[in-house]
Amino acid sequence: MPLHKGPQKPDERPLSVNPFYGEADPVGGMIEAPPKHRLPAGPTPPSTAYQLVRDELMLDGNARLNLATFVTTWMEPQAGVLMAECRDKNMIDKDEYPRTAELERRCVAMLADLWNAPDPSAAVGCSTTGSSEACMLAGMALKRRWAQRNADRYPGARPNLVMGINVQVCWEKFCNFWEVEARLVPMEGERFHLDPQRAAELCDENTIGVVGILGSTFDGSYEPIAELCAALDSLQERTGLDVPVHVDGASGAMIAPFLDEDLVWDFRLPRVASINTSGHKYGLVYPGVGWALWRDKEALPEELVFRVNYLGGDMPTFALNFSRPGAQVVAQYYTLLRLGREGFRAVQQTTRDVAGRLAGQVEALGDFRLLTRGDELPVFAFTTAQGVEAYDVFDVSRRMRENGWLVPAYTFPANREDLSVLRVVCRNGFSEDLAELFVEDLTRLLPELRRQSGPATRDKGAATSFHH
Repeated sequence: MPLHKGPQKPDERPLSVNPFYGEADPVGGMIEAPPKHRLPAGPTPPSTAYQLVRDELMLDGNARLNLATFVTTWMEPQAGVLMAECRDKNMIDKDEYPRTAELERRCVAMLADLWNAPDPSAAVGCSTTGSSEACMLAGMALKRRWAQRNADRYPGARPNLVMGINVQVCWEKFCNFWEVEARLVPMEGERFHLDPQRAAELCDENTIGVVGILGSTFDGSYEPIAELCAALDSLQERTGLDVPVHVDGASGAMIAPFLDEDLVWDFRLPRVASINTSGHKYGLVYPGVGWALWRDKEALPEELVFRVNYLGGDMPTFALNFSRPGAQVVAQYYTLLRLGREGFRAVQQTTRDVAGRLAGQVEALGDFRLLTRGDELPVFAFTTAQGVEAYDVFDVSRRMRENGWLVPAYTFPANREDLSVLRVVCRNGFSEDLAELFVEDLTRLLPELRRQSGPATRDKGAATSFHH
């Protein structure tokens, strides 16, 4: 999350209160308005405090029109009621809230079965605040397993982690925080994610693992997990190096099991040691829940697991965070129970269909070239077509924002820094009707953009608005 500084101006302007906001004393609020950057001297009536906060939040973007975020922006009212009823339950208190803990355990069991663990009852896993924490936990397990196998050389030797340059920023954070060298496979040409052979070539005796992304946030494409495992199998045959794979399935791990059943990417591959996903992305739950699973107890070193008393028994826990509400875990169980396999398949297929049709309509406008078509993740990226010089993707992003659409424009990383794209993330709740409105607004803007003398963006670095 971003770091913030205190107020920069000593003469800060206090909040202004509408007289009608002060129910008990309509005019008193005008002279007793609370400050913004220090605690008020006394209490504020609840209705006034509510309205002050709500007024500022009106200036936020509309979450349903945010095509940058992967995070769920719509759930059924019943899920909202359940979350409200469970928001005061602390997930860490397993003994005080045993049924919430049981629902978490059931979710782990369901995901282990969904991801084809050899023995779902032997798989271990936990809920997290999101995929970022799940990735940190998976990375810690990889590093500890490597350290155990190399106890005679560690901490003298520096561990490394191999991954594509397109990984989510949480992996860069992991390497920074846990002192692991990040070895990045660069993009090349029209390949925008990891190449299995290049990844294997970067591995050595200090490699703790390789990360494969089931659904790159840059363009929505799946990385070839099976081919990656095959390349590492060949590496082991030649050198004896046994390098495990972690699958970052933040989005795709809740898409592929339902829409790409023949795609082998999960625990069916013996080299896959762990998988994570974001329940709050295509797991269809509001923000605040992720999942990390290991294929068996051997994949998660025992010394990383803490144990708490649970109804007089033993409850293992593995987390970076401590207190957090049980609401999101309950909502995840509700969603799994509510939809089942067929329900998830219907929802995810509809989302993919919307993405595919929308991508085709954008391409048909003639001004844009598609990089992906939404046929893996329901996500597609596109750039301006050859010969379009009057405007760029940053102009499109800025002008679409005027109509309420939040569409990120960003430049690709090293080796393809020449490529700037727009990306559209289709989620449950982004309907065919909304997609049609999107195309109508984009079509309406094009004549104005074409009349420009050139792109209005001077600093593309400052204009980049890429959000994972």
